[in-house]
Amino acid sequence: MWFLAVFWASCLLMGTHAQSSTSFRRANTGSGRCQYTFTVDSPTEASCPSAGSSPEMEALKSRLGLLEALVARLVGGEAVPELSQGSRPQSGLQDAYNQMMGENTQLQREKQKLDRQVQDLQQRMEELRQEAERLRSRPCMQQPPPRVPQNDNSFRPGSDPSWHYENPGYQELTAVVTEVSAPSPEGPADISGCGDLVWVQEPEVHRKADNIAGKYGVWMQDPEAKEPYGTEMVWRIDAVGSEVRQLFGYENMDQLSRGFPTKVLLLPEFMESTGATMYRGSLYYQRRLSRTLVRYDLLSENIAARRDLPHAGFHGQFPYSWGGYTDIDLAIDENGLWAIYSTNKAKGAIVISQLDPHNLEVKGTWETKIRKTSVANSFMICGKLYTVASYTSPNTTINYMYDTATSQGKTIAVPFKNRYRYNSMVDYNPAQRKLYAWDNFYMVSYNVRLGKQE
Repeated sequence: MWFLAVFWASCLLMGTHAQSSTSFRRANTGSGRCQYTFTVDSPTEASCPSAGSSPEMEALKSRLGLLEALVARLVGGEAVPELSQGSRPQSGLQDAYNQMMGENTQLQREKQKLDRQVQDLQQRMEELRQEAERLRSRPCMQQPPPRVPQNDNSFRPGSDPSWHYENPGYQELTAVVTEVSAPSPEGPADISGCGDLVWVQEPEVHRKADNIAGKYGVWMQDPEAKEPYGTEMVWRIDAVGSEVRQLFGYENMDQLSRGFPTKVLLLPEFMESTGATMYRGSLYYQRRLSRTLVRYDLLSENIAARRDLPHAGFHGQFPYSWGGYTDIDLAIDENGLWAIYSTNKAKGAIVISQLDPHNLEVKGTWETKIRKTSVANSFMICGKLYTVASYTSPNTTINYMYDTATSQGKTIAVPFKNRYRYNSMVDYNPAQRKLYAWDNFYMVSYNVRLGKQE
């Protein structure tokens, strides 16, 4: 009873508020004893702290919970609500997040830059590897095939990396050509010697150029190769651009198709057009912005001869119909080295000159009756000029022949295919008895048949 008395005394001391918030309960316990229970609201504390806690710790836990929720929302991509006054911790976290995102963007840029540098280094290492292979073993001399005997009526007057293709200077013209139906190619064939062109096979693809620098160009094999290169050696020049001077050499057709050059030469003077050719260990080409012909010796890797082609048009005056500044086209056949071009005197008609392969002197000249700008390309076989009607039509014809032995020309219609519809170079190789062509990035060849035109 003394405990109850103390309790009531405490209640009286607390006053009216304590009296209104006090409760008393009496009940028996499980052991049969009487137990008194009372509750009194604290006049100062809003809540009771848990064991081992303090008001400061609880407040800190509350703020940490708020920060954790905010971080989770930011990581999840949710929008952050407007921060109220006094929420400096949230504002600082937003600033840190923005800084982190900016640093991430900068790191992405640095990664892309490093990736590009790695690619450049890999390309350079591949070039160095190829150069090392070239130095370890240079191609051996191979015996050239015997000359094809000449017809009695023939005229006898005496062939990944770095380049510059900026500021491409070339022109593309549109040719309107009326094609004629082609007769049957059947006829007597002359396999051993010369004859008329009566049939051209479907093109065989050997390689596709890697980039825009190879949209058009010239590729060839020397029919009478000299040391240190053999007749299987293949030569290629990408002709797009105003600074064309790189000559790539491949040991054979297989290496060309694989894209592994064993020799890269830098020509002393820039080349123009796709009219270059290879003959007796020298590259013959037209010097840029001039009518000058150049003989570049492959053994000494120097210019061995140069000479102006008299009165020849150049740099877009009398090109083929496709353009490309193809005013002067050099060609090889069973009779030797030829130049196909035009002059002001000929009024744009094709002029043919046979050249001395040693000093480039003109040995004989013929003027035809077909305009150079009206045909897509031309080549020589057995002293005869042949012209291609269109460079874009997939099914066109070889539409004209001029025989230097008789000084007579005539219209013909031998079927010819431009499989990729942009044929910028057609040349004949008398040793292989093939036409080599460059058709819209593709290096292709055609087997031919010589016989007698009906």
